[in-house]
Amino acid sequence: MIKKIVIIGPESTGKSTLCTLLAAHYNSIAVEEYAREYLTKNGTDYTFENLLDVAKEQVNKEQAAVEDAQFKNKSTIFIDTDMYVMKVWCEFVFNKCHHWILNRIVERKYNLYLLCDVDLPWVKDELREYPDLVNRQKLYHHYKDILINQSVAWVNISGDYEERLEKAILAVENL
Repeated sequence: MIKKIVIIGPESTGKSTLCTLLAAHYNSIAVEEYAREYLTKNGTDYTFENLLDVAKEQVNKEQAAVEDAQFKNKSTIFIDTDMYVMKVWCEFVFNKCHHWILNRIVERKYNLYLLCDVDLPWVKDELREYPDLVNRQKLYHHYKDILINQSVAWVNISGDYEERLEKAILAVENL
């Protein structure tokens, strides 16, 4: 059984970096966030329906990584973004969420969540939407509320990049 560890949190909190570093540390597989690829290709003027397309491809990428891990005899994969992220994104921007996303939340099983805090400086790039700390904190608390109200273990990841990696490795080891 492949262990699936998900890294979630607001934008510019080091999720992608942490996911890549963990996969390298454990000689494993990282599932990249599809939204970045989608927005780079299609632009940042997206619709509610576009988010469903992003969610479906994210699930496809995750499933492909599970199959790859099984083939390569890896015990763990690290996932940058899951359907909770898609739920928060849909609700924060459009005040509603696709039923397909909600159904995937119920169906998909994970072993650990790593919630990245907003204590890193925001880094501007062409895809990011919320540079202000107020919105970043609001989003962080959405994620935290979700994690508190579900049954999978989770750990808050804060500090600089090195501290984040150390906390994440400790959380994985404790799993």
